[in-house]
Amino acid sequence: MNIIVPMAGRGSRLRPHTLTVPKPLVPVAGKPIVERLVEDIVRTAHDGVDNICFVTGRFGEDAERALVEVAERLGAKGHIRYQDEPLGTAHAILCGKDFLDGPVVVAFADTLFRADFTIDPNADGVLFCQRIEDPSAFGVVVTDGDGTITDYVEKPKEWVGDLAMIGIYAFKDGGRLNRELQHLIDHDVKQGGEFQLPDALRNMTQDGLQFIPGEVSEWMDCGNKAVTVDTNSRILQILAEEGRLDPVPDSAQVVDSVILPPCHIAPDVVLERSVVGPNVTLGPGTVVRDSRVSHALVAGQTTLENVVVKGAMVGAKAAWHGTPSDASIGDFCTIGNPHS
Repeated sequence: MNIIVPMAGRGSRLRPHTLTVPKPLVPVAGKPIVERLVEDIVRTAHDGVDNICFVTGRFGEDAERALVEVAERLGAKGHIRYQDEPLGTAHAILCGKDFLDGPVVVAFADTLFRADFTIDPNADGVLFCQRIEDPSAFGVVVTDGDGTITDYVEKPKEWVGDLAMIGIYAFKDGGRLNRELQHLIDHDVKQGGEFQLPDALRNMTQDGLQFIPGEVSEWMDCGNKAVTVDTNSRILQILAEEGRLDPVPDSAQVVDSVILPPCHIAPDVVLERSVVGPNVTLGPGTVVRDSRVSHALVAGQTTLENVVVKGAMVGAKAAWHGTPSDASIGDFCTIGNPHS
């Protein structure tokens, strides 16, 4: 099985944290968002994963190397393909056409989730959905009495159903999807000036292919600072419940401090006279002194001193001294005077 991960956007709603790092590489509970995404697919899929193709913008060699390493850690080969123009979801997937062969999962790197990625042998594909109270802002699938998908409606103004597509799709035949996507390009079939995946899905459905909705037990957004901090908390809770939360590493220094689980404490963290947790991620080399930190996501090599932090997201190599509040602080920023 192959996985294609379209992720060319820079994540403007998550700024300033995406000014120096592409959004899918922002860490959540100690791992990049995209690694948690593909890790869950690999862990729950019954077919082995051979290749993971990341469809990116021009993020640079460091980001590309990090993505290939993500795939290698999961036992697959990592590949980079580029989407240089924002021409829609169908175009983004087709940029990874080398890997549209056999069983394939397409996973847009915008959200995290809990689901079983088994492809029903009686179906041509599974489109993972979540029931939404107000589906008017989403792409929605329409199903018949047997639960088979019959149509796709983008941002419906009138009620057609509440099953919103969340950006995860499993196909039995990637080659067929390849041909349908290419058909849209060749015939210039666009919606809103872009080539859209639902048009290809509709063509395949009308051609007799059977797609069914897949059940998602949890859908966790990483679109902006507030929901990313909430997602960090929920992932920590899930890891703790499943016994997969990493212990505090031996290289961490904990002096006159308390850690309230669940937390992810990375290597070389220093805690002095502080209370950390619950629901806190501290990146490698971060220093926390004389502070209280809860429900927060803090990147590596950052210093928090004399602060009360709750609900904050703090970037890498930042410093925050003596100003208690909820905040979203980017990489390399400094707040307060360390000598005051």
